[in-house]
Amino acid sequence: MIDTSQIKEHMPVVGSDGGHVGTIDHLDGQRIKLTRTDPEADGHHHFIHVDSIARIEGGQVRLNRTKAEAQDEWATA
Repeated sequence: MIDTSQIKEHMPVVGSDGGHVGTIDHLDGQRIKLTRTDPEADGHHHFIHVDSIARIEGGQVRLNRTKAEAQDEWATA
């Protein structure tokens, strides 16, 4: 289980393939809300469920999915 208290604003979110998925806006319950100003966001907030997190290390949130898989699954605000 991931310690969600380690998730901080402006942390980068990275896929299991090393691809940049987005930047943390804030934690919203059991979902991570990504900033809409990130180049990957296309001007929209997106949400990723915390179950997608593999680990938090080196100031990054590392997912258990590739960048493409995460973007296929994310919900738009």
